[in-house]
Order: sequence, then structure tokens, then C-alpha cells
Amino acid sequence: MAILVTSMLLLLAPWYSWASGDSGYVVDACSVTTYQDLCIHSLASYSNIAKRDPSKWARAGVSVTIGETKNATRYLLGLKKKNRFKGRNRVAVYDCVDVFQDTLDNLHKSLGVLRQISAVTFETQMEDVTTWVSSALTDEETCLDGFEGQKGKQIKLLESRVKRVSYFTSNALALVAKLASTGP
Repeated sequence: MAILVTSMLLLLAPWYSWASGDSGYVVDACSVTTYQDLCIHSLASYSNIAKRDPSKWARAGVSVTIGETKNATRYLLGLKKKNRFKGRNRVAVYDCVDVFQDTLDNLHKSLGVLRQISAVTFETQMEDVTTWVSSALTDEETCLDGFEGQKGKQIKLLESRVKRVSYFTSNALALVAKLASTGP
């Protein structure tokens, strides 16, 4: 995992210099996230629209996470269809497909609420969104639990893809938490 994160940082280094020089909005928004370089890279295109609006950054974070989750779900569905895994690992792939469907549902519900934030129901809305995005992150971790202690190139690739989605989800959750703490 350290190699993957280090590789990502090296690839993003030139981009990060550009972003911090030309657009402090995305850097400021992503300062609350765990995976800041990934956040900056994935959300930079939203800078001119979101500026300093935590609501727009939360929507952008969840929206980008939906895209990543869809990609991972397609990958998992392909593995399920090809029957590349046997025994325990096959069951784990099937479980991953199920939990990723739940993840997508939770993220879509979250985005729907974030698009209709209301000052009157803000606290309830944020509690719901926080719960759903947290649940999505838990689902991703549950997917990985099924492969604990397993080895092999295919397992490592699957784990890498799922972890990548969890990084995006973690960042989205941080952006949602920032919105919840600043208010509508």
C-alpha cells in the first residue's frame, strides 16, 4: 500500500504545484481530507464553481466518489462473471459486488440530499448524509475483509481497486463533515 500511495504522490507532484499556484480553493477545501493529494487531483476541475462553498465541495466529493465506485463495481462484476476465483475468494467477490451495490445506493442518496440542502432541515439532512457516506466506507472495508490473509496477483489488484475507492469515500466523508460543521 505504501508503494501505491508513494507512486500516486510522485505522479501528482507536478500537478499539485500547478494547483496550489493557480487555485487555492481546491487546496483549501481538501485540507480537511486524509488523502489530500488525491482530493486535489480529483476535484481541481470544481475550483471555479465551488470556490469556498462547503456545500459544493461536499457534492463534488460525493459525485467523484460515485464515479470511482461505478468503475470498481464494473471491475468486480467482471470478476464475478469470469469466475476467476474459487472457493472462499469466489464467495468474497460475490459479497463485494453486493456491498458495492449498497455503496452506490448510499452515495446516490447522499448526493440527492446534498443537492437539496435546506436551512430548516439541515441537521437532519447532514445526519443522514454522514450516515450514508460512513456506511459506504464500511461496506468497502467489509469487501476487503473477505480477502483477509489471501495472496496472489488478482487479490492484490482487487484490494488496490477497493482501497482506492475507500480513499475517495474517506475524502468525501471529510468534505461532508466540513459542511456539517460550517452550516448551510
